[in-house]
Amino acid sequence: MNTKKSKVFSFNVADGQFKTSSWTGGIIAQCVMVAKTSKGFAVRDTKDKDKTTLFFKKGEWNAFIKGVKAGEFD
Repeated sequence: MNTKKSKVFSFNVADGQFKTSSWTGGIIAQCVMVAKTSKGFAVRDTKDKDKTTLFFKKGEWNAFIKGVKAGEFD
């Protein structure tokens, strides 16, 4: 039985590293901010006052982008 706990992937990222999409605003003012670093990608909601952040390794992010381009989330 494997009882080894997996470590949550995260890294330090400053607020100033996040970029907001140019699509922010409009009728539905919902958007995310993304920070690209050497360790991976960090994503948060622009309206998240607590700044809850999701972290993705490069391979995970690339798989997500590939899926978006292929229409897997329509």
